[in-house]
Amino acid sequence: MYLQRVGLVAIGRNEGQRLHQCLLSVVGKVAHVVYVDSGSTDGSVEMARSLGVDVVELDLSIPFTAARARNAGFTHLLQANPQIEFVQFVDGDCEVVGGWLERAQQELDTQAKVAVVCGRRRERFPNQSIYNRLCDMEWDTPVGEAKACGGDSMMRVEAFQQVDGFNPTLIAGEEPELCVRLRQQGWKIMRLDAEMTLHDAQMTRFSQWWKRSVRAGHAYTEGAWLHGHEPERHWVKESRSIWFWGLGIPVLAIGLAWPTYGLSLLLLGVYPLLASRIFLNLRRQNISTQDAALYALSCVVGKFAQLGGAIRFLQSWLLGTKRVLVEYKN
Repeated sequence: MYLQRVGLVAIGRNEGQRLHQCLLSVVGKVAHVVYVDSGSTDGSVEMARSLGVDVVELDLSIPFTAARARNAGFTHLLQANPQIEFVQFVDGDCEVVGGWLERAQQELDTQAKVAVVCGRRRERFPNQSIYNRLCDMEWDTPVGEAKACGGDSMMRVEAFQQVDGFNPTLIAGEEPELCVRLRQQGWKIMRLDAEMTLHDAQMTRFSQWWKRSVRAGHAYTEGAWLHGHEPERHWVKESRSIWFWGLGIPVLAIGLAWPTYGLSLLLLGVYPLLASRIFLNLRRQNISTQDAALYALSCVVGKFAQLGGAIRFLQSWLLGTKRVLVEYKN
């Protein structure tokens, strides 16, 4: 089915075959497709143009962010086709599942106060590595009205314009931050019980997972800094958890070791307890024993990586320096 009121913006850098699959899944199905490239050297720009896709090449003298890329794609899309009412955003490492675009448009057509709809993103190769598997579990979120969406989602043009799009300075967490501003204007975010995209994380090394967790810590901290006030309290709980588990407990345990004759080191025993609590909660949700254990371990170890991201944000804020993108892919 051809959707004449829907446009699509894909973003990427050196995604190669993943981008090819992404664009093939949408070309000819929507009114206009724009690909925003950020300095690819693998022929992505030429390949996209060969498929008849409109290409925007970002000026790399300005620091790159996914938010900036999506805004540039949106602006170009509306200039090329001002009649478009809905825009599907998709990352270049994702393939749009058949039937999703129609389902998303139908939801926006029938729900006048809904600004954003998203569905189920899945990993293409969840068993390729434990890190891909962790991503697939992360994507499995509750359906219904939500507070935020991810990078793949269909948005109402009117709502997107009302809040001036994404915050281009954010290096991560730009979608939830946009959703905060949308909800403040009375719009709703809906997550549908429908397959949306196939994602290829291509994470095969611990270092990649660690960098991704660092990026998450940066996003949580900056999000709380921007919208941590009442009544939103955006990511305040998550940020406090990072500082408590990543820094507070270790400092207390080690700092008091001498005066307590080492007894304070027993505080480190709270980490296995935290992992056990997460594990048991997941098992109650019928998550397999192996997956529950893997996810619980990642949550605990990830606190220390996230602390690194939180510290990065504070350093850049205190020194007045620009945030530097944290990339985990090859």
